[in-house]
Amino acid sequence: MRVIIQRVTSSSVIINGEIVAQIGQGLNLLVGIAPTDTETELDWMVRKILDLRLFPCEKNGDKWEKSVQEIKGELLVVSQFTLYGDCRKGRRPSFSNSASPNVAEKLYNQFIDKLKNSGLKVETGKFGAMMEVNIINDGPVTLILEKE
Repeated sequence: MRVIIQRVTSSSVIINGEIVAQIGQGLNLLVGIAPTDTETELDWMVRKILDLRLFPCEKNGDKWEKSVQEIKGELLVVSQFTLYGDCRKGRRPSFSNSASPNVAEKLYNQFIDKLKNSGLKVETGKFGAMMEVNIINDGPVTLILEKE
């Protein structure tokens, strides 16, 4: 499982000209699922995302003091099979390392449900749809998490 985490001041997903998801301060999560992923990877990833200290403390200005849970931030989750694109050969990426759509969608939805259990606002894109993702990156802070 791979997740690109971006600390954002706001983020949204537009499909066919319509805003289908929108958040304020929090994390934009681009999620790639591998064929070998299980609930073990989901649980690890959810805990890591919710606990990572990525936000500043208002008192002392430390840039890495608070987690998204501590600031009661929001989460925007977008499926992105291209995170497993392999560009080492040829001129066209191979996506053979991505989970099949039926497997990936099931795990993606479980991942979202686990994040919702945190009590934070969780918005999502639409699995398999062509989406326009608008991200106002704060910092910029962008991290890659992998669990395989």
